[in-house]
Amino acid sequence: MRALFLTHSFPREPGDAAGSFVLKLAVALRDQGIDVHVVAPSGDDLPSTDTFDGIPVERFRYAPRKYEKLAYTGNMHTQVRDSWGARLALLGFLGSEFGSAVRARRIFEPDVVHAHWWFPGGLVGTWVSGLSGVPLVTTLHGTDVRLARGTAMARPLFRHVLQQSSAVTTVSRWLAREAETIVSGVTASVAPMPVATDLFSPGGERDPNRLLFVGRLTAQKGIEGLIEALPRMRHAVSLDVVGDGPLASSLAARVGELGLTDRVRWLGALPQPKLVDLYRRATVMVVPSTDEGLGLVAVEAQLCETPVVAYESGGLTDTVQHERTGLLVPPGDIDALSAALDQLLDHPERGAELGRAGRMVALAGFAPESAARRYAGIYRSVVGSPER
Repeated sequence: MRALFLTHSFPREPGDAAGSFVLKLAVALRDQGIDVHVVAPSGDDLPSTDTFDGIPVERFRYAPRKYEKLAYTGNMHTQVRDSWGARLALLGFLGSEFGSAVRARRIFEPDVVHAHWWFPGGLVGTWVSGLSGVPLVTTLHGTDVRLARGTAMARPLFRHVLQQSSAVTTVSRWLAREAETIVSGVTASVAPMPVATDLFSPGGERDPNRLLFVGRLTAQKGIEGLIEALPRMRHAVSLDVVGDGPLASSLAARVGELGLTDRVRWLGALPQPKLVDLYRRATVMVVPSTDEGLGLVAVEAQLCETPVVAYESGGLTDTVQHERTGLLVPPGDIDALSAALDQLLDHPERGAELGRAGRMVALAGFAPESAARRYAGIYRSVVGSPER
């Protein structure tokens, strides 16, 4: 069997975190007898064709090089909303992705098209599927569902993509409920993306009183609340911040105002291999996101036996089981967040217990072999459905 992947996020170099789970799934599907070909957007200094771990990748150009900024920046929706130039680039993006997908379909002859995120990949996938008759599987990851929920103009397109898909999957139960609420009559299957269980593993000594945050520096990721929680804690902790984003300068200024400059390290965006040691050394991983599609960084931390404190929001409730694999607190409750962090720092043996349990649950739910088996079953069901 052959599957054509459409995605706007895919690793640009070995270890790149962008769309790493898409690559991990493609590789794992080989053991299920499924070959994958990937169509993804171009970026700075990227070749038009490439191979990652034996997976062929075709990258499409969609604008003059200096305007190719929609992909890999984490803010496509914001750019398109605020800039006419970005809107024109988006038109080029959709047209170029469709052209590349049609060419790949003719050469690769896939049995199924698998779109990651309903927009833009899922929308393009409906065109390819309608033209060729190849069934479409659309996976919702989180940001795309927030787009459909928060933007009235996006909802008709969202409904169109889901109704034209032979199967709809989500990476968490919360996302499945959200999708089914927005589009009645559509059933979404929960099928998480795989995590690099071979890379993220426990080892070494943990630093005392060290917190870790990994994610985009945006309001949705909740790092502002985490910074406000630090001076409310009884323990004088240090915080490692991995990631970049539009709030970087304002967050640094607030850290200075709170007198925390010597306790917060800004590490910027890092490739996945460099995250391993940070997870292993952290006393607690903090994930203060709201409406998170799943929270893969929480899973990565759990694989390293790092206890997780997170907001009880979105797909994080799939990942973090309260008092079993971590602690959950009410979204936006800074006092509850600081109290939960102090609780684990007061009882490091409890944190170690939660970390060990977290690794066992993460291995069971997010191993590449498990994800590949789930998706192979979905592909075979849509290919062999009576509707075809």
